[in-house]
Amino acid sequence: MTATLSAPPATPLAAGDTVVDVRPRYEGSNICTWIGFKHVNYMVEDAVLSYFREHGYAAGTLYERYGLCVDLVDIDSRILHAFHIDDLATAVVSPRGIEGGQLKLRVELFVERDGKRLKATRSTVGVSLRLDPRGWDAEPVPAELAPIAVDRLGTGGVQIALPAGADPIQTLIAGQNATGWSSRMRYFYCHFTERLQMSGYLRQMEEVLDRFMEDRGRSIKLMLDEQNWIPVVPQNQITILDECKMEEDLYTVFVVEDVYKRLTFTARMDTYVKRGDTLIQTATGKITHGWAVIENRRDWSLVDFDDALLAVVSGTHADGSK
Repeated sequence: MTATLSAPPATPLAAGDTVVDVRPRYEGSNICTWIGFKHVNYMVEDAVLSYFREHGYAAGTLYERYGLCVDLVDIDSRILHAFHIDDLATAVVSPRGIEGGQLKLRVELFVERDGKRLKATRSTVGVSLRLDPRGWDAEPVPAELAPIAVDRLGTGGVQIALPAGADPIQTLIAGQNATGWSSRMRYFYCHFTERLQMSGYLRQMEEVLDRFMEDRGRSIKLMLDEQNWIPVVPQNQITILDECKMEEDLYTVFVVEDVYKRLTFTARMDTYVKRGDTLIQTATGKITHGWAVIENRRDWSLVDFDDALLAVVSGTHADGSK
């Protein structure tokens, strides 16, 4: 589908910051009143949508008038301070140019703590406008949007030939300190009627540690019950490489890549769909986890990994053997 251009509006999209207040959603307050990384990214997404809205391009308008679907295709967030459920954050969204069919944005979230304004989250985001493939009439695409209007999301990921009768997950995790599972991408993971959206991938990334720990006999619930420990996420990143369609089976793999002393570990998440006898990578991402002990209903503090947790994340037995 080729974009038909119209005259650019007076206000250029890639000029000027947008400042907007955002709040975490109640759903994200899972342990005490702290907000998980997925919902911090939801706040970032809300700020990005406000940026487009402030420049005259609300997501609904873009789709209904021009057949353009707002898609976050890359998000990289560093969480510096935890959010609580009643926080009101100030988001500052700054354009950083256009690259590879994406509008690059910097998003910073600030929060008040004891009368001080703290930078709580620093994110970089890439946004593309996916041209709707349906044949409904649409107005010409505004000229300033043409550089980020694309026929397909992503630049393409790894493709893996699957031997006849091979299990996709076992093929993907073989020989690695990893876990994986498949799940059908139902309509509520998708948007614009057809494909998995960034929030769907964030939900996969949120679930993957839970499955990894449970597979190794140290589930999140068990660690809460026995030690009052919770996982915390200082950094996470996801890039969409290709499109996953509604009701396709998504194969999600979580691979531990690096353990830093007894403080944090970094893992890679890759997702694939199976088309014919080929696994096609649709997204890749990284997430860093630490662990914290709950001190009271409001406070927590980071802890070093004990021997049992270190064995889990390093893929060894408690005695240090593989």
